[in-house]
Amino acid sequence: MNTDFINNIGLTHYLVLAALLFVMGMAGVLLRRNVIVLLMSVELMLNSVNLTFVAFSKYLGLIDGHIMVFFVMTIAAAEAAVGLALAVSIFKRFNEVNIRFFEHLKG
Repeated sequence: MNTDFINNIGLTHYLVLAALLFVMGMAGVLLRRNVIVLLMSVELMLNSVNLTFVAFSKYLGLIDGHIMVFFVMTIAAAEAAVGLALAVSIFKRFNEVNIRFFEHLKG
């Protein structure tokens, strides 16, 4: 199997891909009204940041980026748990998961 193309991928390619993923995630957060889609968009943005950390870590020869990825993954898991709990709570009350129901969540 020829793996030469992997060595030809530069830092710029990774950064462009990460930027595209981040923009897609940001568009999902700003444009969509479904809570599940919002959570997936936030995950997409966090994974684009992870890709950037790993790319810089590889090209700088440092392990710091890999360590930061574990922190970001931990935050993403906690965010998903809290977000899904809120989505389930909203679904139980309104039988729909739409962001406009958050307007009724006043303290």
